[in-house]
Amino acid sequence: MPCLLSFVGSNDEKHVKAAQLWQNNITGVGQRFNSVHEFREALRKYAIAHQFAFRYKKNDSHRVTVKCKADGCPWRIHASRLSTTQLICIKKMNPAHTCEGAVVTTGHQATRSWVAGIIKDKLKVFPNYKPKDIVNDIKQEYGIQLNYFQAWRGKEIAKEQLQGSYKEAYSQLPVFCEKIMETNPGSLSTFTTKDDCSFHRLFVSFHASLYGFQQGCRPLLFLDGIPLKSKYQGILLTATAADGDDGVFPVAFAVVDTESADNWRWFLLQLKTALSTCRCITFVADREKGLRESIVDIFQNEDVYHGYCLRYLSEQLIRDLKGQFSHEVKRLMVEDFYAAAYASRPEGFQRCVESIKSISLEAYNWVMQSEPVHWANSFFQGARYNHMMSNFGEVFYSWAADAHELPITQMVDAIRGKIMELIYTRRADSNQWLRRLTPMTEEKLEKERLKVRPLQVLISTGNRFEVRGDSNEVVDVDHCDCSCKGWQLTGLPCCHAIAVIGCLGRNPYDYCARYFTADSYRLTYTESVHPVPNVDMPEQDSSQGAVTVTPPPTRRPPGRPTTKKIGSQEIVKRQLQCSKCKGTGHNKSTCKELLSGC
Repeated sequence: MPCLLSFVGSNDEKHVKAAQLWQNNITGVGQRFNSVHEFREALRKYAIAHQFAFRYKKNDSHRVTVKCKADGCPWRIHASRLSTTQLICIKKMNPAHTCEGAVVTTGHQATRSWVAGIIKDKLKVFPNYKPKDIVNDIKQEYGIQLNYFQAWRGKEIAKEQLQGSYKEAYSQLPVFCEKIMETNPGSLSTFTTKDDCSFHRLFVSFHASLYGFQQGCRPLLFLDGIPLKSKYQGILLTATAADGDDGVFPVAFAVVDTESADNWRWFLLQLKTALSTCRCITFVADREKGLRESIVDIFQNEDVYHGYCLRYLSEQLIRDLKGQFSHEVKRLMVEDFYAAAYASRPEGFQRCVESIKSISLEAYNWVMQSEPVHWANSFFQGARYNHMMSNFGEVFYSWAADAHELPITQMVDAIRGKIMELIYTRRADSNQWLRRLTPMTEEKLEKERLKVRPLQVLISTGNRFEVRGDSNEVVDVDHCDCSCKGWQLTGLPCCHAIAVIGCLGRNPYDYCARYFTADSYRLTYTESVHPVPNVDMPEQDSSQGAVTVTPPPTRRPPGRPTTKKIGSQEIVKRQLQCSKCKGTGHNKSTCKELLSGC
């Protein structure tokens, strides 16, 4: 049995400078070691320092006999256990070599465990230590040539030694879920397994997130799925909200095996249970993967709306087109599609889809059959606050990328730590605010104020006012309504409403949705996420202690994993900008300044 070592550049002193520290690891007959493993490691380092390869003649739990790999070389060592102890003692040793040792450049590979032991300390400091760098470093420091796969396998073993076993992490899930709910009362953490006891899915929502969403955030949830690059792959399903300053607020997440209709349905059922009392909620999500049916079915008795994600819709539109269209033509169609979605009135919507029709009747028919009532501002009945895409929670992408290599319990705890830090930081920042509204909302309101000066308000004895400017609009202050639809779409008074409010001697702040106030923002971040203690062994007396959870059957395929494109495809990356007013989110065909006749 050969020792798995390979040397390069045996005469190059710089290659052995680190290994020289191991030259006296083996001193001779009578030397003792605490275990067979300790003796083997000392022997391996000794061979590296003296640059020779060896072969095991006997190798078991109580004795080890080794000879030099070179034919005819007399070097030999034998060690065995001292009776009544676990100690291993060198009984015989011939230290003389007649071979050329490592001058012969061919040989065997370094063991994975040896590589793991060498790189473990560095991997602890640099978690992103790459296999190609491991290859270079070991060649430089020890004169041993590894290939990429050997370095990768050594890194995997070192990671498991540092982070714990992936298999053990799954077995700890029952206790881990209980610990989450024990340390964070009001949270929901649950999991399911398949018939063979293998992991199926895990749902987590912390009390601080649920409380913050229900007390301070707009009733708006973004649903999205993120592929995980972990050892067992999987998908991270997320539900995020928008706080009063348009920051991402994590509400719930789940780890599932695939992004399927069944898993989304299960996720929404857990989410409904966690929220307990569902007010009027608008979901922004894909219409595929069973989401359209699940949202309607699970929240059928609730005042709930489903806004289709424009990114997914536009990508599907391009995929479904059968004609041979150039990249530029596709881009123009997608721009018109986005403009149709953002148009606040049916006239603007129709103008945009007619523009699509002039390019492709097939695309026009697709758009009209894609249920505009679920994605067009001019027809949508819910409140999206002008948030049109479900990938609002991109913060989860970076969190998942940072933690995806960890065992499942550690990955979830890493995300918990990120949420805990996010809440603490934003709470501290908001305590320094001196204005009534959040900073971003103050900026938006100020932009509308700047548009007020040229407007003329015709006073009325009732609650409806006519506002004249580039267009004529009707404002109803009692119902927070303006015919331009800007007030209704954003929750903030538009310039026409501000003009009327000013004429009435009132404060525009009083007409902003409460979600944009600094007080509501602070309410969002009132509660804290608490640490979860380490889980070492499953507890048999817990309510789910009898459940055995094993890793899922799926494993990461060989080769470099594909990268999920964050955000929209290239064809829809370009932000719409109006050539008339220079505003974003629309083009000149839907610009309010050109729709005065509508």
